[in-house]
Amino acid sequence: MIDVSNSLSDQLKECFGERIAVLEPDTEIVTIQVPVEQWLEVAQTLRDDARFAFCQLTDLCGIDYLSFGQVEWETDDATHDGFSRGVEGLGPGRFNWADRPESNDAEQRFSVVAHLLSITHNTRLRIKTFTADEGFPVVPSLVEIWNSANWYERETFDLFGIIVEGHPDLRRILTDYGFTGHPFRKDFPLIGNVTVRYDEEKGRVVYEPVEIEPRVLVPRVIRDDSRYKADDIDKAADDAADSLAPGAE
Repeated sequence: MIDVSNSLSDQLKECFGERIAVLEPDTEIVTIQVPVEQWLEVAQTLRDDARFAFCQLTDLCGIDYLSFGQVEWETDDATHDGFSRGVEGLGPGRFNWADRPESNDAEQRFSVVAHLLSITHNTRLRIKTFTADEGFPVVPSLVEIWNSANWYERETFDLFGIIVEGHPDLRRILTDYGFTGHPFRKDFPLIGNVTVRYDEEKGRVVYEPVEIEPRVLVPRVIRDDSRYKADDIDKAADDAADSLAPGAE
């Protein structure tokens, strides 16, 4: 059986050289990292070069690497009286940039990832690029190369606040046009900023302060059944011993 992933990786390295980084595939999909300055050039080649012929963009999304690799769980151990994994939430902003393998640039917080399909060669490819978090992150639009990127790029702008330069109609697509903030950013408040409802008297959507009380999302599990009560365990052991004693009914 031909290893399509390795063959595609070799072709990508031969074509683009040091302009891209071919990441070791952990799945069947090869992944390449492209500098944002080369984003359009590489994408155009991937579509037009007969060796690749990636005629279709099937998906595109943004990624926020804030707090990447850090979780609010302790999963190394558990106690006999229940799970000890839940810890106090630390919130966003605690990310150690040096721990991210894809980039050593502390300013590259946001990434854009696209998935491509070559019908001719029956192969798939994942391409990604990082953009600096200086004011507004910006990436070039892929709409002129793959028209299917249109709504995906609007969604990326809406949810992550990534400016897609050259997009023909860069408007919000899932939230209201007057919405404040970008919900998929890791530093966006969990309870939101405002609540939205339709006012029948005014005949329009109105924004009001959020009335939801903040709550801790880290789960707490309390084990209070007999398996975890020392007195009950001792009593159960004594009862079992009595039942096995000579003369016991």
